[in-house]
Amino acid sequence: MKQTDKLLNRAGYVFFMKGELSFKTTADLKVPKSLVEQVIGQEEAVNVIRKAAKQRRHVLLIGEPGTGKSMLGMALAELLPKENLVDVVAFPNPNDENQPMIRTVPASKGRDLVNASKFESSGMFKHQNVIMFVLLIVALIAPWWGFNYYSQVGGPLLGGIMFTAFFIGGLVFMVSFVIFVNLSKRMETKTKSPKIIVDNFGGKQAPFFDATGAHAGALLGDVLHDPFQSGGLGTPAHERVVAGMIHKAHLGVLFIDEIATLQPSTQQELLTALQEGKYSITGQSERSAGAMVRTEPVPCNFILVAAGNVDTVKHMHPALRSRIRGYGYEIYMKDTMVDSPENRQKIAQLVVQEVTKDKKIPHFDREAVEAIITEARKMANRKGHLTLRMREIGGLVRAAGDLATEQGKKFVGKEDVKRALLIARTLEQQIADKLIEHRKEYEVIITKGEKVGRVNGLAVIGGEVAYSGIILPIEAEVTPGGEEKSIIATGKLGEIAKEAIKNVSAIIKKYFGEDIRKKHDIYVQFLQTYEGVEGDSASIAVATAIISALKGIPIKQDYAMTGSLSVRGEVLPVGGVSSKVEAAYEAGIKNVIVPSTNLKDVIMDKAKRDEIRIIPVEKISEVLKEALDWKGNEKILKKIVAA
Repeated sequence: MKQTDKLLNRAGYVFFMKGELSFKTTADLKVPKSLVEQVIGQEEAVNVIRKAAKQRRHVLLIGEPGTGKSMLGMALAELLPKENLVDVVAFPNPNDENQPMIRTVPASKGRDLVNASKFESSGMFKHQNVIMFVLLIVALIAPWWGFNYYSQVGGPLLGGIMFTAFFIGGLVFMVSFVIFVNLSKRMETKTKSPKIIVDNFGGKQAPFFDATGAHAGALLGDVLHDPFQSGGLGTPAHERVVAGMIHKAHLGVLFIDEIATLQPSTQQELLTALQEGKYSITGQSERSAGAMVRTEPVPCNFILVAAGNVDTVKHMHPALRSRIRGYGYEIYMKDTMVDSPENRQKIAQLVVQEVTKDKKIPHFDREAVEAIITEARKMANRKGHLTLRMREIGGLVRAAGDLATEQGKKFVGKEDVKRALLIARTLEQQIADKLIEHRKEYEVIITKGEKVGRVNGLAVIGGEVAYSGIILPIEAEVTPGGEEKSIIATGKLGEIAKEAIKNVSAIIKKYFGEDIRKKHDIYVQFLQTYEGVEGDSASIAVATAIISALKGIPIKQDYAMTGSLSVRGEVLPVGGVSSKVEAAYEAGIKNVIVPSTNLKDVIMDKAKRDEIRIIPVEKISEVLKEALDWKGNEKILKKIVAA
């Protein structure tokens, strides 16, 4: 077997590609020690991360979910030089209690400082406590001494009176003693003990904090509300100070995914922290007692790794993005990589990484890894590529591992991966299966016979790796009149779908030499499309249905089709082809028409591929020739082909 890809060609269709993998099971593979070497398929991003770590630059990562953005953030923290981490300590300010003082000490020294301060404070009250304890004992003994002494001097009555007096005095003294002890502890805290607000005890590498979804207080720091703020019993201001993640990430990395979801004011404050490298902590709630407290500036010299999708760029605070771009790098994450032997080996590396990380599932044998690679091809939705949506691949790995564990297998096999695909289906796939079953049950989907003006289109629901194909029945009717100015299309269509239907008029005029809208009204219905229709991939299906209705030529119902249509009659590529063909197969359709440029995008199991015929086309005339029954109408077909 050669190291190069094996291609099994049937009418130019590649249904299986296999590069030799140099292991028997993933147990033979080793997981790289550093996180940056565990990132799959993002070589350009990894190079930038290395530069950012060396020069302490901010980074903006833009891309689809699951492509490794958070992993790159953690890798950057791991790559940072081992700087001298510090603890940040808040002290009471004798001159202004609402402005706690901030000091930094070497990491792990903060606890020693606080403990020493508490010990010193406790010494202030040590002698007083001993004296008070002695007096307490005297107060307990005094009533009995008074009773005995005064009974001898003045009789039992005087002794009883004196006992009562001494006893009441002792009770008052005991209450005073308890209050004194409590106040002494409070005074000890209030007057002396500092508070560690950033504790790097035992820290050996730069900190990493994920602030995704954090509210303003958690991100920027806060001052807690104090219900006992009056009468001298209030908690000291420095004790109520809470550091934010920007402070805890000092000399490390702060990672924020979907950064555009932060309030604009919070983004502005984050920008200030980036610029100054320090940020004072104050109460984030206007109604809180902490709103009156504002600490001295707290160090927050962190590297910001912001992340999100393309829409994130539109909604980011422009000044914040400018700061990142001016003092760092912007990276667009890849979502696919070339399907090569080297990259297939990387998918195997991902599998062993997921197995090692999970610690609850067995390793995979080679055939199981090849099955995972096949799914990576399908998810890529692009010929000759593998997906880089590694979170979805990881989910499939864990599902297959769970199935193998249930059966007590030593290694995960190919069958486990196949079964995992059934039980770990996405919501879109489950919805699509339900729609197909429902439409077949009520004969909304017809897969046998011939009908005029009715065609089985193909569509997808979901997006990216969550694509799931559905059958899209379309009906057309042409009536005399010509009163309508355009084709009337119904079925909850999006703007792109509506515009795509307009191109059909140009095709019909080209083939039949007339503007049918002047003589006829055209109605197109997308049957039971409650989920809505968007995109232009149903263009050739609409054209086929209209021409069939116009000329009374039946359409073969064991055909389904997908493809975009240009005004010149060319069939253009569309997305989600593999999912659409899978849906046709599940519905029992035997023939599927796809754009020729999409042919190599279709990835299917060989068993399924042998049961369905895939027909590549380049022009709408080829679609019509294949899908319509032209018996008795050969002259019309010749006219269309010649046009």
